[in-house]
Amino acid sequence: MTKRIVILGAGESGTGAAVLAKKQGFDTFVSDMSFIKDKYKNLLNEKNIPWEEGKHTEEQILNADEIIKSPGIPNNAPLIQKLKAQGTPIISEIEFAGRYTNAKMICVTGSNGKTTTTSLIYHIFKKAGLNVGLAGNIGKSLAYQVAECNYDYYIIELSSFQLDNMYKFHANIAVLMNITPDHLDRYDYQMQNYIDAKFRIIQNQTDNDAFIFWNDDPVIQKELHKYGMHGHYYPFAEEKEDGVAAFTENDKIYFTQPIAFNMEEEELALTGTHNLFNSMAAGISANIAGIRKACIREALSDFKGVEHRLEKVARVRGVDYINDSKATNVNSCWYALKSMKTKTILILGGKDKGNDYNEIADLVREKCVGLIFLGLHNEKLHDFFKGFGLPIADTKSMKDAVDAAYKMAKNGETVLLSPCCASFDLFKSYEDRGNQFKQYVNEL
Repeated sequence: MTKRIVILGAGESGTGAAVLAKKQGFDTFVSDMSFIKDKYKNLLNEKNIPWEEGKHTEEQILNADEIIKSPGIPNNAPLIQKLKAQGTPIISEIEFAGRYTNAKMICVTGSNGKTTTTSLIYHIFKKAGLNVGLAGNIGKSLAYQVAECNYDYYIIELSSFQLDNMYKFHANIAVLMNITPDHLDRYDYQMQNYIDAKFRIIQNQTDNDAFIFWNDDPVIQKELHKYGMHGHYYPFAEEKEDGVAAFTENDKIYFTQPIAFNMEEEELALTGTHNLFNSMAAGISANIAGIRKACIREALSDFKGVEHRLEKVARVRGVDYINDSKATNVNSCWYALKSMKTKTILILGGKDKGNDYNEIADLVREKCVGLIFLGLHNEKLHDFFKGFGLPIADTKSMKDAVDAAYKMAKNGETVLLSPCCASFDLFKSYEDRGNQFKQYVNEL
């Protein structure tokens, strides 16, 4: 009898998983509680894959041999609980796709810097002429590419939610940028649960594999010994330390292994300490893959950056506007504020995921001359920042936030959208939030 695979969620990853499942000859069905975008409906129809939207019909789902779950569906959803109770295996799209390719997997996770580092590694591999795909939280879904393309390498950005439902997937090169509190609402507000999810990236590594991580991250250092030593460790650090694969000294980045080389920090396309780490992790990944050092140097110096991540939008009447909509947690905003060179008006707020704003308190006092709260529920922000003596504006739309910033900012200052929060209270996504910011800034 043909094995039945049901996919819950018909976004990029779910639709890709359905295309691959159908290609592999499974009885495939797709179910989405909300409405499916036309481009995904068209793809499902084109491949003759049955689907439903706006509901989950249980008799069509509970009879599955295996479930592929969208990372956006929480594990405590009632339908997921029913499936677990009856013992139905639930996996992620990445886990499923990994079964049908022998390509080398370079996987990147961390609370911050994932997208930039993943994009940077992909840029280096492309520049080196390798046959490489970009997948995970970025680009086309891995499953779709495994079904339709034939790459030798995949560079994959992995969120903790994707890692949650990965069991046998094997990362040849695993990169862990950092671990700071994020998504705690999905992890019973237990930091350890979130840490464990991140470390799943190395769970199936062998002695031939590589694990790249930030050596100075206190959480990574504390947890490292728990997970058993597999593969070769390639830590990176800001300063020279024993055994590190990359560090900085006298305004140069030094890569020490497997092939030693260095380059001037000022040659890097990306600025700021966090981007130094992103560049180190990407450089080590490419070095391990055997890419020539001249190619790595060149790629690290001509990379264009990621949209919605410290993206310069415009200068209006002497004020710079910067779109950092991708800062969906407090630590990400910390990095953004740290890189500010002028007095700053900070726009923050949105769907709070259990945030602790103490992390940015000192930087807000040092760098900010005004705060603009952008969200449906700004009470927590008011409670925290009310004693800072800064002008505060309350807004419920991006247009109002940009207008308030325009009124507040003086010549030579910077307006920074770095929200610390998810976007789902007022926007479709962090991209939608960033695009609206750019639109209203450009209309000033």
